[in-house]
Parts: sequence; structure tokens; C-alpha cells
Amino acid sequence: MRRPCAPLAVAVAALILTIAGCVSAPPRPVPAPAPPPDVSAIPNAVPQAEPRSARGNPPFYEVGGKRYFVLASAAGYRERGVASWYGPGFHQGSTSSGEPYDMYAMTAAHKTLPLPSYVRVTNLSNGRSVVVRVNDRGPFKDGRIIDLSYTAAVKLDMLRAGTAFVEVEALTTSAPTATAASNAAPASLYVQAGAFGAQANAVRLLEQLRAHGLGDSFVQQVETGDKPLYRVRIGPIPDVREFDRLLERLKALGVPDARLAAD
Repeated sequence: MRRPCAPLAVAVAALILTIAGCVSAPPRPVPAPAPPPDVSAIPNAVPQAEPRSARGNPPFYEVGGKRYFVLASAAGYRERGVASWYGPGFHQGSTSSGEPYDMYAMTAAHKTLPLPSYVRVTNLSNGRSVVVRVNDRGPFKDGRIIDLSYTAAVKLDMLRAGTAFVEVEALTTSAPTATAASNAAPASLYVQAGAFGAQANAVRLLEQLRAHGLGDSFVQQVETGDKPLYRVRIGPIPDVREFDRLLERLKALGVPDARLAAD
């Protein structure tokens, strides 16, 4: 069999590489449109009665080997934790509800709230708050409780840091939606490793934490009706980086359900 001459072999090889490159090259992201002149002037979402989305509301689903159960209702939901935000790389992509993601709309992603839901998100560091419509699922990182749109992050002044300690509270159609920055000093924040009705159980966990170098652990007793509750907390904590570090340490110690807590 005759071998192709060198120039022909080079050309064939180049053609193969070109075809392979076309097959394996990832699609280019769609560039986000230019932002509105004043993103901070975009109004909050306004709670309204809406049917549950036909997509994104299974009884439960799994991501990364972890199962998440979708709440039957948003009523009464209130939680503190870390917010993140997502922007240009996801713009116009499909959300879990099937709606296109708009980074300039007042929307958010949540792991378990029904789609759609409306929540007030308050930055615990500066008192700023916004109202957003939850139409997507996520974020799926430990300690993160909500993923906000670009605009919501701008209005909460968390864009540069990328994360913020927040409180998320579900709103109904009759709930007031006015938001304003608070002049009150931010609350001290802690990691709560557990809460027990029996003091002995709280002390046992406290001794375990201190034995592993978590010397700023303590037990806080609070009155809840007829019986006291004993909370095992660590802190105060200065920032999200320290919060993430403590969550990883606690998980390694067999405490997987630690959460953010405040005075």
C-alpha cells in the first residue's frame, strides 16, 4: 500500500483535528445584555397568588447524592444562612420552573420552597432587604440557602463579596413588601451545632467540640414554654469564609446539620 505523501498526510491530520475540535468545543455562552442605566432602581417583586409551576415541583429530587424534599407550602418559612448570586453565565438559560433566567429581574433559586414563591431577603450585615420571586432550584453548596439574581445582589450590596449572611422569610400576597436599610447594629452571628431538650446532651456535644479545638463553643439556655432548650453554638463568627470552615470541621466530627444563628 502506498503511503500518502507528506503534504497530503499533514492536510489529512489537520482536517481530523479541525473536525475533532468542532465536535468537542463547548458552546459559547450567550453574552448578557447591557445592564439598565440604574440597576438599583429596578423594583422589588410583588407577591401575588400563582399556581404551582408544572416543572420544578416534584415531591423530592436528588443532586450530588443528597435528597431534597419540596415543601408543600411556603407559609411560615424563615431561615438564616448564606446567600450567593448567579449572573452572566446563566443568563437566558432555563430555570427549574422552565422560565428563562433573567439576571436583571428580581428572582432567586431555592432548594425546597415551592416554585414560584415570594421571599424577603435581608442582608444581616447592613440591614438592606429585597423581595424576590423564587423560580429556580439551588444553590447546592453546603451552608448556602438562596441564590439571588444579579440585580438582587446589587441591591443588597453583596455583589463584590459574592456572598452575604442573610435572613430569608416567605411572603404571602397579603404581607407588606416595603423594604429599607436598617440603622440598627448587625446582630452577632454564630454556628449552631445542635439544640437539645436535655442539658446533658448539650454538654456532651460541647465537650466533644472543645476536645477538637473549638474553644469558642458554648451552651446557651433559652426558655421555650414549659421546658428550657439548650443550644450549642460556636462564635461569634466574622465572615462567610469562617462559617464555611466551621461547617466542614463539624461535618468531619459527625455534625452535618449545623446552621447559622443570630442573637
